[in-house]
Amino acid sequence: MGTPENATTCLIAGGGPAGMMLALLLARAGVDVTVMEKHADFLRDFRGDTVHASTLRLLDELGLGEAFQKVPHRLIESLTLQMQDTPVKLDLHSLPGEHKHIALVPQWDFLEMLATAAEQEPSFRLMRSTEVLGPVYQNGCVSGVRYRGDDGVERQMRAALTVACDGRSSTLRSAAGLVPRSFGAPIDVWWFRLPRNEGDPRGLNGRFADGHAVAIIDRGDYYQIAYLIKKGTDAQMRAEGVTALRRNVAAVVPWLADKVEDLASLDDVKLLDVQLNRLRKWYTCGLLLIGDAAHAMSPVGGVGINLAVADAVAAARILAGPLRAGAVSPRDLARVQARRWAPAALIQRVQRLVHNSVLEPLGTSAGDRNAGSEPLAAPRAVRILTAFPALRRAIAYGVAIGPLPEHAPDYARRYK
Repeated sequence: MGTPENATTCLIAGGGPAGMMLALLLARAGVDVTVMEKHADFLRDFRGDTVHASTLRLLDELGLGEAFQKVPHRLIESLTLQMQDTPVKLDLHSLPGEHKHIALVPQWDFLEMLATAAEQEPSFRLMRSTEVLGPVYQNGCVSGVRYRGDDGVERQMRAALTVACDGRSSTLRSAAGLVPRSFGAPIDVWWFRLPRNEGDPRGLNGRFADGHAVAIIDRGDYYQIAYLIKKGTDAQMRAEGVTALRRNVAAVVPWLADKVEDLASLDDVKLLDVQLNRLRKWYTCGLLLIGDAAHAMSPVGGVGINLAVADAVAAARILAGPLRAGAVSPRDLARVQARRWAPAALIQRVQRLVHNSVLEPLGTSAGDRNAGSEPLAAPRAVRILTAFPALRRAIAYGVAIGPLPEHAPDYARRYK
């Protein structure tokens, strides 16, 4: 496209769902776009992997439905939770459109699929093993970044627009002095794997009982387990050892009792520091933040990927024209935030409600409950949910499609 090696029109920091989707869409608009991904590949374990109905529909619009079918995935048509003595089932069959399900797909495969599609566009460039170190300024505006490549040499790249898609610990956000408002969270999450055999329960299941909470994600040949712990108790609980974790998981989910022995040590258990926060302003001159860099989400509902992808779609639709013209104004960036602020704020409000009305009353941490204690009752919010089918359908819609779902821009559509 005639762009110098040390310059690009749009520089995207981070090759996650928001970054790769934005890059694909802008490349299809003919915008010169460069993604800097600090790792050599996308293979990181225990990343979010729920691709919801709204995102599946978007992939169809982009002509990627067939490619997605070739990626290993599991389709989930219902979500089953057991809250103390109260079962809760969210059925997705009533969703509008073709996709009446969500998909569980390893995020690295999803990202490689997007990268492969983007590589078909001559204006796309992916720089792996490239760490963004901070912004470069010109006349008070961000005009690119400093970065370090796989050779260890620090360089600069100029850009008309820099987009921070580098997650909840965003380097560019910190360097720009932007501080998100934190809403707090009562939980953290321990992630680990357990074996799954043919005939074992399928799909997405959860169990909340006697002060413990376990989510069981069917990955085909293994389960990814999310064990909820009280915020800030990681070190204390690790001191109790792997035996205590095995015992607690088996007590909550008895059919996992013969599998927890495969958990050799707590070295196999990874901590997710749950954050729930949002920037008041998602942009400065020359810099836009989307996805987790703008609004870190709780794992409640598993909506993080889909919200990040929706941010990217809105940003691409609004900014493709100004980027092709070579002039992106703060007003253009403000339009992106105006489009995506309400969905992010609404979902976070719901997540805070779940934190406060469901998770805290259940006391999700080992050690909060003593042996022989009276069994906990399901929280009132859960009992109300089970009593009204229409409410369950609304929640299923909110999880699988969400508020203000985005459609592919016309220029990017590739129907098969």
